[in-house]
Amino acid sequence: MPPAEPVAPSVPTEPGTLHTPIHPTEPQVPHTPIQPLEPQAPQPPPKPRPRNPYAPLFRIPGAAAFTIGNLIARLPMGMFSVSAVIMIAGARGSYALAGAVTATGLAATAVVAPWTARLVDRYGQARIAVPATAFAALGSLSLLLCVHYGAPDWTLFASYAATATTPNTGGMSRARWAHLLKGDERAVHTANSFEQAADELCFMLGPVLAAFLCGTFFPEAGTLIGVVLLLSGVLLFAAQRTTEPPPRGRTTAKEKSPLRARGMPTLLAAFLATGAVFGSMEVVTIAYADAQGHKAAAGAILALQAAGSCAAGLLYGTLKPSGPLRRRHILCVTAMAALMTLPLLAATLTGSLLVLAGALLVAGMATAPTMVTGMTLVQRRTPEGRLNEGMTLAVTGLLGGIACGAAAGGWTVEHLGATEGYGVPVTAACCALLLSIAQACATSTPGPRSARPRAGSAA
Repeated sequence: MPPAEPVAPSVPTEPGTLHTPIHPTEPQVPHTPIQPLEPQAPQPPPKPRPRNPYAPLFRIPGAAAFTIGNLIARLPMGMFSVSAVIMIAGARGSYALAGAVTATGLAATAVVAPWTARLVDRYGQARIAVPATAFAALGSLSLLLCVHYGAPDWTLFASYAATATTPNTGGMSRARWAHLLKGDERAVHTANSFEQAADELCFMLGPVLAAFLCGTFFPEAGTLIGVVLLLSGVLLFAAQRTTEPPPRGRTTAKEKSPLRARGMPTLLAAFLATGAVFGSMEVVTIAYADAQGHKAAAGAILALQAAGSCAAGLLYGTLKPSGPLRRRHILCVTAMAALMTLPLLAATLTGSLLVLAGALLVAGMATAPTMVTGMTLVQRRTPEGRLNEGMTLAVTGLLGGIACGAAAGGWTVEHLGATEGYGVPVTAACCALLLSIAQACATSTPGPRSARPRAGSAA
């Protein structure tokens, strides 16, 4: 029987240590006491999401002040055209002359506005916007005096063309949000949604206010009050210097135009088609209401469309954006093209103004999300330091589309009928969808890479 192996002696242990036998051939390793686990401090609960996502925007110092000033300055944008038409047609007895004068002003704005925006980017909002607004106000006052005192017709065209220097107040406000919320995509989305809702509200209330002033007091009242609101709003907006984006100044290097940015030409063409939706819808709805014997109801019906767009814009701003921006734009334009068929169906199948009003209310709910995503794309595509210019180009495309859409809608109504005229906004929306898809395809592929330097070429 083999002898038993010696048992390794053990050493006494302290409480909290392991009792391990010591082998004679192994070195002794000191053992550290096992510290009892301390209870972890409770983690703070996650920060609750604010119920109103717009409230944090206006907690930024100076944000509420520049927003109020901008809204005051933006309201006359929906007043001047209606006031001019009422004032000129009432004094000269010609709607053709009134329409030609306002069309001339629109054409002048399309040419001058991008240059004004470029100066705003280069020298700052306050430095350029205030004198540009003052010059435009003089043009409006000159139009008022020329109409009132019976000046020759050419003076009306010259006076209204001078209003083209009016700065793009909506674009300047969006530029301030982009500067204040830089890097926060969700907050920028909410701010752009608010700005689009403000646009819809101003263009909904502006014509109503202009018609009320001109009809209640005197024909020039709409233009006069519009000038006062524009000047006071721009002065209040420009006074908020702490929120103003820094001007980029004059640079010696050759600057890249926003028109040459990748995907921008196709995107601006999509804005042109979207404007055609708005312009044709307005003309066709007025003609359809007139054909039904209720021309006075056309303004209220169109206001419902703007109200639907305003409500949808505010709701869209509360949603968290997900997915690539270009895909969201395609989805929004697709919804707009689909919903634009509702007024056509309402006019064709029912012939009821009440049904048409409901169809326009629903159809308008797709336009604000389309404009929000489109303006956000413009902000992404525009080169650094040219944001006001890029957004003004988008607005110019939109205004040009409104003019083209109004002409196409009027021709269709005159030659085919008011009901068939609702096919024009459907066609324009489908064109906008095709252009949005083309823009997405053009920007989804990687751009050209710069050539790699050859070995040994670097100094």
